[in-house]
Formats: sequence, structure tokens, C-alpha cells
Amino acid sequence: MSPADLPTHPCYLNGVFTPLNEAKVSVLDRGFIFGDGVYEVLPVYSGAGGLNFFRFDQHMARLDRSLGELRLANPLPRDAWRKIATYLIAARAIAVDLKVINVSQLQDHLPHYLIYLQVTRGVALRDHVMPQNITPTVFAMCTVMNPPSADVRAKGVACVSADDFRWQKAHIKSTSLLGSVMARQISFDEGAVETVMFRGDQLSEAAASNVWVVKNSTVYGPPKDHLVLEGIRFGLMQEICQSQGIGFELRAINREEVLTCDELLLTSATKEVLPVTLLDGQVVGAGVPGPVYHQLYAGYQAAKAASAA
Repeated sequence: MSPADLPTHPCYLNGVFTPLNEAKVSVLDRGFIFGDGVYEVLPVYSGAGGLNFFRFDQHMARLDRSLGELRLANPLPRDAWRKIATYLIAARAIAVDLKVINVSQLQDHLPHYLIYLQVTRGVALRDHVMPQNITPTVFAMCTVMNPPSADVRAKGVACVSADDFRWQKAHIKSTSLLGSVMARQISFDEGAVETVMFRGDQLSEAAASNVWVVKNSTVYGPPKDHLVLEGIRFGLMQEICQSQGIGFELRAINREEVLTCDELLLTSATKEVLPVTLLDGQVVGAGVPGPVYHQLYAGYQAAKAASAA
């Protein structure tokens, strides 16, 4: 794909809204040279009540945490991020030249969206040492969300497993994603949806999802540490489990527990909660989405509806 083939709807770059196919950054931007930056992907649901920025504060808090690990301050306050996202959605939704748009009037005409936010350290001569007092590069764009279909949810998905060969600061939502790209390619090559990864004998996460094990009606997830990105759904899964009377525990999970679990689940902004029914060609549990998945998925939809109210 050439730049001319890119969409023409607007993105945000360093204080300016510009067509996506015309946006440019310096070749010496540290995000380009080093992957020295962080990002967030914010799901936005639409409906009669307007736009629902789902778990917005939690996404912003994680952005702050990631930036803090890179010794960067958030270049924008939360209300500015929200205004940028709202503008991008509205401008894309009605496919017009940039101008002020009243999103509340669009209502059900809007699909669901993902807002991609990225902050890099900025432009400087190439040097591994973090330069001081340079202006960060701030970028945001809007894409349409394509969640799994009802048919996929009814059947569950296939995954493969692999060693987690990525770096040991997975808690930073870094733009340095080559490890995750390579991990996801493993499952793509096998016709699977995700790559479930292990550090030695311990479950970590998938290439672009968190992984959950269900055993005896309890949901288990890896501990929140530097080896796993704390997905926004960590807190949400705990809240749903508590509301549904489902056990919930974060602890080290070994490979045997994954292979003998009752249910295996993925969570992410686009997948929400998704059942895995095949791992490395072997049937997971009963081979169909299980009862805990159905409870969690229903609870997820309820949480979306409550957040839009």
C-alpha cells in the first residue's frame, strides 16, 4: 500500500487535524528510529445516547503509567484527548471536510470505533540516551471496530501456543511491538486467531490479548507484574466475576493448568471476551464456549450499557 492508497479521513498530529494520507513525521522521530513511545487503543461504542468512551479513565491511567516508565509526561489533559477522539469520530462518520460537528445528532448512524493514541519522545539526532527537553510527537487516528461475529462467538476460536520470546517490560504499552508482531504471525500462519504464550512453564499473555483460564467455575489470570500488560479488562473481569458470583484470582498459572482447564478465554478491546475452544489442535474443555464465558460476555455487555447511561 502506498501513501496515496491510505484513507483521506482526518487524523490528529501535533496539534493539527490533517488527512491521514498526508500526515508526516520526521525520519529522526525516536518512535521511528527506536520505537521510543507508547500507545493506547480506546474502544468507543455508539448508540441513541451518543458516544460511550468505554473505560476511558482506565485507558488514560494506563497511558500515564506507560509514559511514566519512559520518563515522559502526558502532553495532553484527559479532556483534550476526549475532544480529539470525538472530533475524529465525527469527521470520519460523515466523511466531510474538517469542521465543527455535533456528534450527538449522529446517534445510531455511528458504527463502533477504535481510537488509537500514540506519544513518542519526539525528534532528535540518533542517540540511545534519552534526550531532554524535546517536544513529544502526539498522534491519534480513528478506525472502525470489527468485533468477532456472532457465529465466531458461538463456536469459539482456535489458538496456538509459543514461548514468550519478548522483552521483560511487557507492562509498558510500548510501540516497540516487533515481538508481538512475530508472535501473532505464528498463529496467523497456522490459521489461528491468537498465540498463547508461556515464559518457561508459566502462562503470560497472547500476542495482542490477555488470557484467562477457567477451572471449577473460577477465573484465573496471570499476576499483574512486569511480564504482562495489565489489560483494561483485568479490572473489568474482576468486577464482572464479583457481580456474577464467579471466583476470580490472579496468580502464576502453569502450562498443565492451561491444557486441562474447563474454559480458556481471551480479552482485548476488540475481542471483549472471546472463548478459545481449540489450542494447538487439542479441544479445550468440552470443545464449545462454556457457561462461565456466557456469564462474562453477558456481564461485559451490561457493563457497556451501564457506562453509556
